[in-house]
Amino acid sequence: MIQICLSKGDEKMDDNVNNPSHYQGKTEVIEIIEQLTEGMEGKKAYCLGNVVKYIFRHEKKGGIEDLKKASWYLNRVIKGDSDKINKLP
Repeated sequence: MIQICLSKGDEKMDDNVNNPSHYQGKTEVIEIIEQLTEGMEGKKAYCLGNVVKYIFRHEKKGGIEDLKKASWYLNRVIKGDSDKINKLP
C-alpha cells in the first residue's frame, strides 16, 4: 500500500486518497464492504458496496443526495434478485 503524507508548512492536509475525512469512524468502511461482499461477484457486490459507502458518508459529504444514491443502488440489487427469482422454474 502506498501512503502519502501531505503537509503545508506545519499544517497537515487531508489525504483524500488513503484517509478521506468523510469515511473516518471507528471502523474502516472498506473493511465493512469487503466483509459484506465476500464471496459475491459482479454487479451485486458492486452495488451493495456502493450502498454501504453512500450510507456511511452521507452526513459528512453528500447529505440527502448520498442517501438517494444508496437507494438507487439498493433498488438495482432488489430488481436483479427479483428478476432471478421470477426466472426460476
